[in-house]
Amino acid sequence: MTTPLMEPVLDLNADLGEGFGRWRLTDDDTLLSLVTSANVACGFHAGDPSTMRWVCERAAERGVRIGAQVSYRDLAGFGRRAMDVPPDELADEITYQIGALRVFAQAAGTDVTYVKPHGALYNRVVTDTEQAMAVVSGILRAGGHLPVLGLRGSRLHEAAEHAGLPVISEAFADRAYTAAGTLVPRGEPGAVVLDPDSVIARSVRMACLSSVTALTGEEIPVHARSLCVHGDTPGAALLARRVREGLEAAGVRVEAFT
Repeated sequence: MTTPLMEPVLDLNADLGEGFGRWRLTDDDTLLSLVTSANVACGFHAGDPSTMRWVCERAAERGVRIGAQVSYRDLAGFGRRAMDVPPDELADEITYQIGALRVFAQAAGTDVTYVKPHGALYNRVVTDTEQAMAVVSGILRAGGHLPVLGLRGSRLHEAAEHAGLPVISEAFADRAYTAAGTLVPRGEPGAVVLDPDSVIARSVRMACLSSVTALTGEEIPVHARSLCVHGDTPGAALLARRVREGLEAAGVRVEAFT
């Protein structure tokens, strides 16, 4: 007798609240009707108090989990410029960002339920142990047993596990991978996957077969509990809708990890 395969389960996350003042980048309202987890900018790469409050209130209304999307202090560069921040200072800034978002989340009747680095910090802590440990120190000081969302096998996950924090592996629907399983740097050709059909096919393959084709053609394993669709990708809301529909049509249950 053949044992039936387990139903794939995947969280769908997006970067939200990435506006500042009168400037708006992401279609937060539509994305909040599609995702199960919201990575909310905490004011260091994007976001401001009013935007943070609004996103937390709408996420709470719709049962979407709120994550602190922490970053280097880099509004001008959208958090995507490489920076060398002393570990103690970085830890303080991580605590600060989580604490600021937590106030708005709790005022909305919910809470911050995980942490995800953004941009240059996300990429840095894949391989940099010192910076990864600083991020974890900042999370611990913010309080709570917060899961850490990031790339499987990263130094960040190693540091979080050593500190007793849960780790959640993440994959990217609209970003190209290297043969080593890391993200292709945004400055390189093909780093962002723009064709919607390709994004959907990749998403289903990662969810159902735990595999993706690297930019150089190799098949690489991708084991993830959460899938990211970037909120600043052109047509992100429509793309997120199609990704969710594609996943559900393939028998994937779209559900938050917290």
